Amino acid sequence: MAVEVKMPQLGLTMEEGTVSKWVKKEGDSVKVGDILLEITTDKLTSEVVSEEEGTLIKVVAQEGEDVPVKGVLAYIGQAGETVGAAAPAAAPAPAAAPAPKKEGKTTVAVIGGGPGGYVAAIRAAQLGGEVTLIEKNKMGGTCLNVGCIPTKVLLHSAEALAEASHMADLGINVEVKGIDWNKVQAKKNAVTNQLVSGVTGLMKANKIKVIEGVASFASKDTLTVAKKDGSKENLTFDKIIIAAGSVPAVPPIPGVKENASCVDSTGALSFETVPKSLLVIGGGVIGIELATAYSRFGTEVTVVEAMSKLLPMMDGELTAQLRKMMEARGIKIMTDAKVQSVEGGALTKVNVEVGGKVEAFTAEKVLVAVGRRTDTEALNLDAVGIANDRGRISVNDKMETSVANVYAIGDCLGKVMLAHVASAQGEIAAENALGEEALYDGATNPSCVYTDPEFAGVGLTEEKAKELGIDFQVGKFPLMANGKSLIMNGGVGMIKFIIGKEYKEVLGVHILGPRATDLIGECALAIGMEATVEDIFATIHAHPTVTEAVREAALAAEKRAIHIPNK
Repeated sequence: MAVEVKMPQLGLTMEEGTVSKWVKKEGDSVKVGDILLEITTDKLTSEVVSEEEGTLIKVVAQEGEDVPVKGVLAYIGQAGETVGAAAPAAAPAPAAAPAPKKEGKTTVAVIGGGPGGYVAAIRAAQLGGEVTLIEKNKMGGTCLNVGCIPTKVLLHSAEALAEASHMADLGINVEVKGIDWNKVQAKKNAVTNQLVSGVTGLMKANKIKVIEGVASFASKDTLTVAKKDGSKENLTFDKIIIAAGSVPAVPPIPGVKENASCVDSTGALSFETVPKSLLVIGGGVIGIELATAYSRFGTEVTVVEAMSKLLPMMDGELTAQLRKMMEARGIKIMTDAKVQSVEGGALTKVNVEVGGKVEAFTAEKVLVAVGRRTDTEALNLDAVGIANDRGRISVNDKMETSVANVYAIGDCLGKVMLAHVASAQGEIAAENALGEEALYDGATNPSCVYTDPEFAGVGLTEEKAKELGIDFQVGKFPLMANGKSLIMNGGVGMIKFIIGKEYKEVLGVHILGPRATDLIGECALAIGMEATVEDIFATIHAHPTVTEAVREAALAAEKRAIHIPNK
């Protein structure tokens, strides 16, 4: 006789859960202890395991469905056994009339569930809004699914491999037997799925309605949502926040679109095997991070950058140092080099103009990482008068567009395409939409590059300070003189302060070294508080840490460094 699988009660206050993913499918054999499905509550994601042995003969609750505690999720029985027939599927509904507004609540739509959109939705809900989030793909957007997070998993695996190869220097004998690429990919997927499930749980916890579909403007306050089942629904809102994100840009290079060996960053995260050779078109953050990872995995990597330097938004002196480190590890880097065409074959041939000559390079895979473009085509912006420049939406510092009660944030603005910027702008937009007064200020926005070592900066670079005609002083502290850095990576890297000459205010800080992306937070706070180097001096930094080198670099700007000679 078939046995019911029920929604478990995972806490005293739990009333229902959401089916986030079925691990087993109808017809699968199951044993006691097998994971059947994953469920999400407002606090956590959990696995439901089988307490019976048999066959999963019927799934009752589908993915995305809310089920009360002790509600039936599925049936386990003997192969061929049947239980009650499922209700027939409903026919797709025609476009509905705008939904009525609940009295007393500001209705808010958020288009996009990435790090800008879901943060905006949560903040709007915190402020009392009745929030609906519309996502056409997966919650978490590019960042969680095919961007920041999966890239960092690959980089962490690559870092672990590199560290293992140097364990003998620490007196630890380790035999590295190679890479289990399937496990690397499985780890990447597990981390991504856990975070996506967590965001789904946050939507539930904040009572945010999530609709899967593609949104477009029917009027200035009404959205048409094309759902996955083919139906359409018109929804009217008091406020609309656009967080539509971006997609990889494809340059008009002959042969790129036609060649299956040419992939964007999404494809480079999921190669079936580690390629023997990889040519990266583009020396920005995405290209340099993936070049770092695959080089550590043993791939022969070549980077081609059209501009005169890599990472154009980062400090030039430290970028030059990073380039030397990458080249010392065997990565071939060409700047002032332009890809003319790509040709297929057993190996992909890439024709590059460098130094006035065209040279041919071959590689098993070609990563096209020339940046990203806004993903706003489906929104119908022009029809309702939302000002934009070829899809890049224009906003003011309140994140307001040219249309009243419509806001836009993140990558769809086409400016600083970083997840943490989108999140900050999401909070600003939500607060203004719900009657608060908030302004976006990007002065404290850090740029982070997850190379080896890490690279981070905030505020003005030395080049930018010169361009603006600002009188400034520079303080530098080599990490070779920092004990913790010496232990961690042999003391490779530097911390650099840019301070105003007259008032000694912190204008910019740039870090190349271990945990740079974590250390930069203190420096962003200093800039946000308009701190002077005296404020940094007066703050006691723990020893032994890398962060005490931040204070030393600040001291060096005033020729007061303790652990290096002052020149």
